[in-house]
Amino acid sequence: MGRVIRTIEIEGHSAKALFDTGTFHTCVLRRYLQNVPTRPVSKPYEVPLGGETIEVRERALINGRIEGLDFDTSVVPVDSLGKANGHSLDAIIGAITMDAWEITIHPKNDSLGLEGLRRREFTEY
Repeated sequence: MGRVIRTIEIEGHSAKALFDTGTFHTCVLRRYLQNVPTRPVSKPYEVPLGGETIEVRERALINGRIEGLDFDTSVVPVDSLGKANGHSLDAIIGAITMDAWEITIHPKNDSLGLEGLRRREFTEY
């Protein structure tokens, strides 16, 4: 299965994002969050990211667009994300965001299913 990397918008800025169902959190480079308030988490915790362990001390709520479709999500600010498939990454869209907005990955053609974003109707539990 290939990696799905798309150019999306984060707070009005173009960004390269890896859509990764194996990553729980959504992470965004701090430079995209300069005008976005962050909030400390109640208790810092560690998560693995790209072969390293990062300490999550804060989160931010961002607005973005995927293929022209609006979304918002909570993100972990990070200093670097490295590369995937020759692209320098600005964001990793994790399972929490993908589940909330019903974003799916179609492995046969490495495309995204954005039906949830298109219809914007959800069932709250």
